[in-house]
Amino acid sequence: DSFDILGDGVKELLVGRDDGMIEIYNFESADDPVLRHDYALSESISSIQGGCVGKDGYDEILAATYSGWLTGLTTEPVHREGGSGEELKLSQEMQNKISSLRNELEQLQIKVLQEREKYQQSSHSSTAVSSVPAFSVNDKFTLNKDDASYSLILEVQTAIDNVLVQSDVPLDLLDVDKNSAVVSFSSCDSE
Repeated sequence: DSFDILGDGVKELLVGRDDGMIEIYNFESADDPVLRHDYALSESISSIQGGCVGKDGYDEILAATYSGWLTGLTTEPVHREGGSGEELKLSQEMQNKISSLRNELEQLQIKVLQEREKYQQSSHSSTAVSSVPAFSVNDKFTLNKDDASYSLILEVQTAIDNVLVQSDVPLDLLDVDKNSAVVSFSSCDSE
């Protein structure tokens, strides 16, 4: 997207990447864009948009991720400083918002406990049937021309415990900065 998130009168380029990076590029010179800010999310970004959403006067970047999360980055200051010995006073609107969020959180916690109890009861019954939930896999296998390697990116809406890669030809697995996986090799039977 293009949006004036920095408030300088010139639109910046907002980029959401498959690796989870949000980048803001500014066009200070006419030739090349300059990276001004970046922020890393834990999953790929499927959509990005700039605008004023949450509070008048403070622009934001909204990004939708692969699993459906909506993440917002705002220009509103997060911290307020008070003088020495001064107590921070919240407006009535902010106090109402905090109270509403606390109530919603308590209701969600109760609902989770009820559903967990219901699941426990149904899983111990004699008529319980176990099944593997269906989920979609977002996968990409792309060639990196710079070092003649391929990048395999797997993304699912649940935790990935193990990935088995089987090949008819010998493979060298390269580690990357964002990778938290532990790689183990085993030789394959030729049959």
